[in-house]
Amino acid sequence: MTPRSPLAGLRVLDFSRVLAGPYCTMVLADLGAEVTKVERPGAGDETRHWGPPYAGGEAAYFLSVNRGKRSCAIDLGAPAGRELALELAARADVTLENFRPGAAERLGLSYPELARRNPGLVHCSITGFGSGREPADRPGYDFVVQAESGLMAITGEPGGTPMKVGVALVDVLAGLNAAVAILAALRRRTTTGAGERIEVSLLGSALASLVNVAQNALLGDAEPGRYGNAHPSIVPYEAFRASDGWVAIAANNDGLYRRLCEALERPELAEDPRFETNRQRVEHREELVALLAEPFSRRPVDEWLAALERVGVPSGKIRGVREAFDAAAQAGDPATFVLDHPRAGRLELPKPPFSLAGSATGATAPPPLLGQHTEEVLSELGIGAERLAALLGEGIVAGPS
Repeated sequence: MTPRSPLAGLRVLDFSRVLAGPYCTMVLADLGAEVTKVERPGAGDETRHWGPPYAGGEAAYFLSVNRGKRSCAIDLGAPAGRELALELAARADVTLENFRPGAAERLGLSYPELARRNPGLVHCSITGFGSGREPADRPGYDFVVQAESGLMAITGEPGGTPMKVGVALVDVLAGLNAAVAILAALRRRTTTGAGERIEVSLLGSALASLVNVAQNALLGDAEPGRYGNAHPSIVPYEAFRASDGWVAIAANNDGLYRRLCEALERPELAEDPRFETNRQRVEHREELVALLAEPFSRRPVDEWLAALERVGVPSGKIRGVREAFDAAAQAGDPATFVLDHPRAGRLELPKPPFSLAGSATGATAPPPLLGQHTEEVLSELGIGAERLAALLGEGIVAGPS
């Protein structure tokens, strides 16, 4: 028997765009949900145009977070388009949006309006700064939130420029948080029958992600600083330059530190009273790191990884992105899969980061073309060919483009 997906039969109506919302609904699609993405006729999600690179005219950015979905192009600003959206929401289990503050109300797609027609609906709003924060209409962007959350202040080299993370990490975290909250609300609905209104903010996601750094700040008076690739509370826990690259070392206890000294053939460093405990190593960080850096510089990365593996010290090579995917495949656990796309052809995509032993996971449909499924989706509402032709002619909906 073919395993059934965990969320098979779940209907998700996705009004979101760019990254946080689409990432959330992609996770749900990977778990088997039926996701319908509502997009603007003639334009679509902004990320459809964020390139290069492109594959068959499709932007890589859009392709990265929209697999497994259907695209229905509807003009939500038109009364007839709004009514179509309300009809779709009435049949959905979950709706998700990341409209700018106030836009859902102006469009007539606020939670009270949706819940009036569908009391069991689980509705999730992703906002920048939260609806209770002043000013209430402030839009949210990952880069701005990284700046205002403290994340940039702790990222970068000591004494250097504050630095954003190399990917829109706050958007990704907000998408994951939204998916978790949606699944929790659906679980509650199975016991109570009640729907739920969820709000996830980029700022809240960023602040929560600071974990130990946040707790350090809350316990003390000083602002946490930037440590580059090092760790504020563990030494050595950072990158060292080898003769042909970089090695990341995670010697996070006294035993691992002693094994590291063994691999480096520097046993005296394990006995040095300045470095015997982690607390002492943190206090004498600069002296120790300089002493460790010298032997690392003499040999290539692969030799160090072999030596460190022999003594059980967690370590890794700092890889490029393509190299990282190649390494995963060479190690027997490929991190990509392939779908056939109508324009991009054979499309290689990152795999979902989870697997369930007894359930099927991973989308089987490629990212959609704009409006690719408009006719299919509207036919499920009972809209016949004559009405569909009229809607197309008026520009209220659009087919593939």
